[in-house]
Amino acid sequence: GRVHGILGLRIADASVMPFCPRANTNIPTIMVAEKLADTTLRDGRRS
Repeated sequence: GRVHGILGLRIADASVMPFCPRANTNIPTIMVAEKLADTTLRDGRRS
């Protein structure tokens, strides 16, 4: 998600997950990155 205090910087890693999955974090982290990429592209089109 967005980093407070630094305009335009976003983080897409496992630290944004509210809890740790029981298994490997690779696929959930990829899903977080894909969602953030979609959101970033959508936000860029609005401005």
